[in-house]
Parts: sequence; structure tokens; C-alpha cells
Amino acid sequence: MKKMIIYEPAMCCETGICGVGVEPELLRISAAVSALKKEGISIERYNLSSAPMKFVESEPVSAFLRSEGAEGLPVITVDGDIVITGRYPSNEEVISLLGLPESMLSSDVKEENEEKNGSCCSDAAGESCCGDSAKEEKPESGCCCGGCC
Repeated sequence: MKKMIIYEPAMCCETGICGVGVEPELLRISAAVSALKKEGISIERYNLSSAPMKFVESEPVSAFLRSEGAEGLPVITVDGDIVITGRYPSNEEVISLLGLPESMLSSDVKEENEEKNGSCCSDAAGESCCGDSAKEEKPESGCCCGGCC
């Protein structure tokens, strides 16, 4: 089985989907990665602020960073080889690059994710995972995790 790794720029939290101004592309890729992991597919995401050693450990990614800088991220590798730089792969590209059946990333993944509020501090139902008191402490930020949002 092929393995995809997504090396991302520094973000406030591991997925970058926290706070009130969530980027739709980060929502889409998060939903795709989550759906594929549930199916046992080998796909990982590393962001520069939370896993810098992963960037150093991959020679192609390390070389890319030396030549292009962090501005060139994200970098997508499949089995250690860089296949995409500067953008996230579309769902169709993920399927093709990993040699998976199209049904593994249906449009349901995107629709299901759009129903969520996009905060790293809430569950699928939009309920705070920190409790009501924590949510009330920072209502303007839309996040109750502290620091990251």
C-alpha cells in the first residue's frame, strides 16, 4: 500500500481548522485525511510548528525547504517522493496518487465536513469539547482551547 504524507506550513494547531475564519481548503483536506484513515489508508499530516523533525527526517522535503523555503509548502509525498508542492491535492488526485477506488472519497466527505462548524474545539455536533464555562471565557474567538486560536 502506498503512503502519502502532507507537510504543511506552520499553523496554530495540527489541522489549522480552529478559530472563526477557517480556510475551506483545510477543512476539505482534513475531512479527506480523516475519512481515509478510518479506512486504514496510510496518510499523515505534519505541520512545521508541531512536527519540525519530520521535515528534517525526509531528505527530499528538507532539500525542498532549503531551496524554496517554507513559502513553498505544502509539500505532498507518496512513498517518499515529492509529487505536489505549493498546494493541497484535490480529492481526485489523492485517490489517483494512492491507487484507491473513487468511492473512498465521495462527495459525502465534503458535505459531512461542511455541517461541522470547523473549530478544533468542537465535536461533529458543534458542541464545545471544553465545557460551557471555557467556551464562555473566549466567545469572541470561537475557540475555547486556549492559546492556539
